[in-house]
Amino acid sequence: MSAKETSDGELPPSLPDAAKEHAALSEEIRGHDRRYYQEDAPAISDAEYDALRRRLDALEAEFPELKTPDSPSQTVGAAPSGAFAKVRHAVPMLSLGNAFAEEDVAEFVARVRRFLQMKPDDELAISAEPKIDGLSASLLYRDGRFVRGATRGDGAVGEDVTRNIATIDDVPERLEGDDAPEVLEVRGEVYMSHADFRALNERQVAAGKPVFANPRNAAAGSLRQLDPSVTASRPLRFFAYAWGEASAVPSDTQTGMVKNLGRWGFSINPLMKVFTSAEGLIAHYRAIEAERSSLGYDIDGVVYKVDRLDLQRRLGFVSRSPRWAIAHKFPAEQATTVLEAIDIQVGRTGALTPVAKLTPVTVGGVVVSNATLHNEDEIARKDVRVGDTVIVQRAGDVIPQVVAVVPEKRPKGATPFVFPTVCPVCGSHAVREEGEVVRRCTGGLICRAQAVERLRHFVSRNAMDIDGLGDKQISAFYEWGQIRQPSEIFTLERRERDGDGLILLRNREGWGETSAKNLYAAIEDARTRTTDRLLYALGIRHVGEVNAKRLMRHFVSLEALRDAARRATPPDPEVKGDKGNDAWAEIVDIEGIGPIVARAVIDFFQEPQNDPPLDALLAEVKPEPMEQVARESPVAGLTVVFTGALEKMTRDEAKAMAERLGAKVAGSVSKKTDIVVAGPGAGSKLAKARDLGIETLSEDEWLARVGETG
Repeated sequence: MSAKETSDGELPPSLPDAAKEHAALSEEIRGHDRRYYQEDAPAISDAEYDALRRRLDALEAEFPELKTPDSPSQTVGAAPSGAFAKVRHAVPMLSLGNAFAEEDVAEFVARVRRFLQMKPDDELAISAEPKIDGLSASLLYRDGRFVRGATRGDGAVGEDVTRNIATIDDVPERLEGDDAPEVLEVRGEVYMSHADFRALNERQVAAGKPVFANPRNAAAGSLRQLDPSVTASRPLRFFAYAWGEASAVPSDTQTGMVKNLGRWGFSINPLMKVFTSAEGLIAHYRAIEAERSSLGYDIDGVVYKVDRLDLQRRLGFVSRSPRWAIAHKFPAEQATTVLEAIDIQVGRTGALTPVAKLTPVTVGGVVVSNATLHNEDEIARKDVRVGDTVIVQRAGDVIPQVVAVVPEKRPKGATPFVFPTVCPVCGSHAVREEGEVVRRCTGGLICRAQAVERLRHFVSRNAMDIDGLGDKQISAFYEWGQIRQPSEIFTLERRERDGDGLILLRNREGWGETSAKNLYAAIEDARTRTTDRLLYALGIRHVGEVNAKRLMRHFVSLEALRDAARRATPPDPEVKGDKGNDAWAEIVDIEGIGPIVARAVIDFFQEPQNDPPLDALLAEVKPEPMEQVARESPVAGLTVVFTGALEKMTRDEAKAMAERLGAKVAGSVSKKTDIVVAGPGAGSKLAKARDLGIETLSEDEWLARVGETG
């Protein structure tokens, strides 16, 4: 299926137009990720969120250069809550890519076969199992005894919820049998059955307490209780379907290991089966969909996984998900309601986002009343007007997607919505650059919405992670005039102590001696966050968590990145053959950092107005270098270029191996290249390496160097 067929509309005709739409879409998706994962306040449904991601995927399929490591298509999960201790996963807990149509499933199977270079008659076994709509959890066992439970968090770090998970009946205190590995991390889904959910809500009503919106929300809220006795009173269940860290893996297939989990005392899903064709997978999907309403628990699709573990290892991972697995989502449920109003919200970069206010309607058992309308083009394309009856849909969550208008029910006098040309927060002009789908407020220096949102981003969990500075606190400090830019967070205590005209925090309503002391301690702790988190916290466009890691793994310090960005000169499109200077090449040649990201970084650090606040911030923080990968590897920290045809592995496998060993993979040869791995047919890159005196290795020599022989 082509990109145009998977998108919700025609794609932009050129890369610049696509880049602008991609940037706006990425920003919108990141905002929804923050609201869903960090703030527990989703603003759109699963269906609407999936539609955004489908559009993003379509853009990246048509314009591959937009698919950078910073793209939401390459990121996963949510930061752990500050209410719990943090647990670093020994093996990352990643999310899955999505399939929405049968053609997507067929393409997944074909893609796997292409990557593995399989012949037409080679058998490929793939398992299929229901996708439980719950909360991912990790259970660690040592010598057969349960020792720790954690949430997925952002995939790398989760929340320690050991005492809560221990209250779940489906979680054995000791593993059964005597053949379980000494160390075994079991992964699965915490969920609540329909019957238990109804009974829980009946108890909530009887006690005069609010009811839960759906079983997933009830399960997530129950697992994150600070008091384990509350969790124990909630009827939670657990399905095991995978594993992470393990001292031994006594099976060579996915299904074999899941059967072992069942033998060791875990509940596993009886609907898990293995097929050798896309047709078999789709038939099983239809069978499970037909049984969906009678299962007794929520599912939102079927998960397919390559069954052989050796093939999973060969396929490896992209940034956000494994190549060897995909989730085939069910269609959304639909209902009709009236659109009562359209509100305009202003984000931290000045983007004006329209939000539909709906007459509350029940969709799939959940009452919903809000939906994003994306942008003014989307409103115009669907001709959405205040007063319209609209079709809305959901796919397992709270807020619906507006699918279409019901024209015959349009009230007389309903007029097309006129998108505002001034910011509703500060009154500044709201402009839309040519080719962009987003209208933005121009009052960046005076607009409260942008200033507050940038500060919120700076202190958020994935960035500087400052406990005690949530949304409400940031808004209050801004209103009081005590924090207007990031550096003032770190000078707050000193300014109060020096009597800088500030009311002492402990004398503010809602604060006291202890809470003020805790905040100051959290601020002090944040001074030494790693460099990649500091870079991400700056809110540079296109520089999310993954790109921040890529950049800081290369430059190590923010000062070094800033210096390179200041010296960089991008190619002049008016000068034929101009490739920019060496500083530009150094940034753009980092694997995954293309011209769009590089220009955003350069624009930020070359903007003179950014210097005073950045200098003030750097005077207050002492960021630590980010954690390096595979420090003991013989190629850790080296820059490697692969060129020519590789015969024992694909190019993607080679890059993944190098990065796993801590090397930096570049796309072109320069004076900073350490090793060039050359296969048959290597041309100009090999010649340049020899001219520069750079070490060159054959594929076999590379494998021997890194200890991967045979």
